[in-house]
Amino acid sequence: MFQPGELLVYGTTGVCRVEEITTPDLTRSDRGRQYYLLKPLYQDGVIYAPVDSEKVPVRPVISREEAESLIDLIPSIRAEVCHAPTLQALTQHYQSVVRSHDCKNLLELMMSIYLKQRQAESQKRRLGMVDERYMKQAERLLYGELSAALGIPLEEVQPYIARRVEHSTASTAE
Repeated sequence: MFQPGELLVYGTTGVCRVEEITTPDLTRSDRGRQYYLLKPLYQDGVIYAPVDSEKVPVRPVISREEAESLIDLIPSIRAEVCHAPTLQALTQHYQSVVRSHDCKNLLELMMSIYLKQRQAESQKRRLGMVDERYMKQAERLLYGELSAALGIPLEEVQPYIARRVEHSTASTAE
């Protein structure tokens, strides 16, 4: 069980802080059931999530070491563009990656869509709406978690990654 003050990843909402564990006066069937009162770090509002729910995945935020190891993996990841036969198939693929709640999968998805974007731009085309939507969602989830794990503001995550990757590639080249 998470404790007040702890950070967790709540489904596709992303990083939330546990404000309290409470037993709100809800419906008769839920009487006595404990809930987390969650405050998303990068969105407005609050969430009441049952402590014992299995519907929405809840897990701890990755550690600083795990975040740095993930960033260090970036130069070795070989992204491939996902070409699906239909938009529905593409959407289902992207949804399955986002719902895996795995930072490495999110990173690979972002790199894949970024590669797709570069290919589209080279052909004087725009990236599709489905690709754009899932790129933004993957960035929001991954950067939010990296921000929390590294203890840096959200807007500094992308420059931090760029600096580490640049430093890593420069060190490897020497």
